[in-house]
Amino acid sequence: MDKKLREEKLKMWKDNLNQLENDLKVILAKKGAAAQEGDLSENAAYTMAIEDADTTRVRIEEIKKIIRELEKVEK
Repeated sequence: MDKKLREEKLKMWKDNLNQLENDLKVILAKKGAAAQEGDLSENAAYTMAIEDADTTRVRIEEIKKIIRELEKVEK
């Protein structure tokens, strides 16, 4: 892979990572707001926020792995 293409991919993945990290902050804020609504066992918003946060964390880790691989090729 040529250097310019690798740099473009790195930028794209880092932008995606930043967006997901911001999304996670929003999700965690929603989780906190939902938690204040009372009984968590029957709180669909809280459950959805937990699931969304877990999914987002997995995606963040996957993107970090891709970035590490691209940076490793660079060296």
